[in-house]
Amino acid sequence: MRFAPMLPGRSIPRLVLGVLAFAALAFAVAGLVAQVAGNRGIAPVASSSDIDVSGIEVDVRGDNAEDARERGWREAQRKAWERINGPSLPDSQIEAMVSAVVIEQELIGPKRYQATLGVIFDRTRAGQYLGSGARGRPSAPMLLLPVMASAGTYTMYEVRNPWQRAWAEFNPGTSQINYLRPAGAGGDSLLLNHGQTQRRSRAWWRVILDQFGAADVLVPAARLEYSYPGGPITGAFTARYGPDNRYLDQFTMSADNPAALPQMLSQAVRRFDSVFEDALRRGVLRPDPTLEDSRSDLILDPAIAQLIEIGRAMEAREAAIAAGEVQPGPIVDPTQAAPAAVVNAYVVQFASPDAASIDATLAAVRSVPGVRGAATTSLAFGGTSVMTVSFSGSLGQLADGLRAQGYTVQQGSDALAISR
Repeated sequence: MRFAPMLPGRSIPRLVLGVLAFAALAFAVAGLVAQVAGNRGIAPVASSSDIDVSGIEVDVRGDNAEDARERGWREAQRKAWERINGPSLPDSQIEAMVSAVVIEQELIGPKRYQATLGVIFDRTRAGQYLGSGARGRPSAPMLLLPVMASAGTYTMYEVRNPWQRAWAEFNPGTSQINYLRPAGAGGDSLLLNHGQTQRRSRAWWRVILDQFGAADVLVPAARLEYSYPGGPITGAFTARYGPDNRYLDQFTMSADNPAALPQMLSQAVRRFDSVFEDALRRGVLRPDPTLEDSRSDLILDPAIAQLIEIGRAMEAREAAIAAGEVQPGPIVDPTQAAPAAVVNAYVVQFASPDAASIDATLAAVRSVPGVRGAATTSLAFGGTSVMTVSFSGSLGQLADGLRAQGYTVQQGSDALAISR
């Protein structure tokens, strides 16, 4: 028997395919690293509980530039104190309560000072004069997801942007909203993005809210439109909240040029804070109850469940007697007729390629007869997740019930692994 010699050209396509496959894998790994590497996050730089009053405009004259600036700062402090309804006090006493003066914009002339300033009062010193005027933080912890749209691209923490910076520089110390502002570094750019605000899966939202310790989510969206390079900028702002991205309010602002953009965004942040506070006072801004139910995964107490079963059995018996199907007789205590089932907790591992599969798996497991509750304890999108199942029976009986649901079950000593 003779074999045809292998031509060198026949091995070339295989070699080329192998090289291409390796290159594609290398590019994929590099792309994944690029998505989480680099300086992406902007950590919040102002998070004190001091009383912050911003947007104070002054226009004063003095003997020289330094004197005009000193007069301007003193006037800004008086105006800020009046804005927060402080009592009449001497300038020296007001100045003693000021912890910082923030320069938002200023123009200094030989004998004139024009500026927009922010004044921060020390809460410990000023609180005794303000009394009930000092506001607290009655809201639940709210995760902040600032979305910016520009040139048709929606970004959040994928790259550093001026909208993220404006929220990082905002001081929420006097706000009634308890903001949780992520820095956006590391894996936050993968987990927190514009696509997440469009998802409705409670299981997916639960992962994010549990990671940051939040009860709900706020989405301040900013759409920036540039007239031409270096020209005016128009900002359209929309306030939304909750996992269903519910609408709260919207407004528009403008900046004369890119240099004025940070000031416009800073004013927009304060406007958003007022919108959220108003929604909180009206009772609109409150944690979504479906998120709360998903987070708690309450399991009915076995004793209460048994009492409910007894009540249902008695109602069914009375209906049967009224219909003539059953003769009246002594009532048998169901608790004596059969011992109460013992509820055990078992660990079940399952594949979780996406949020929809997690919801479907939880629903299928909860529908197994004897299952009292199922709650995820570890979620890994694209990998293997873990849930704890409360079941009134043995591990083998739970495995049989899952097989009846169409799952392939691998049973260990004290855990199950299911797949389809």
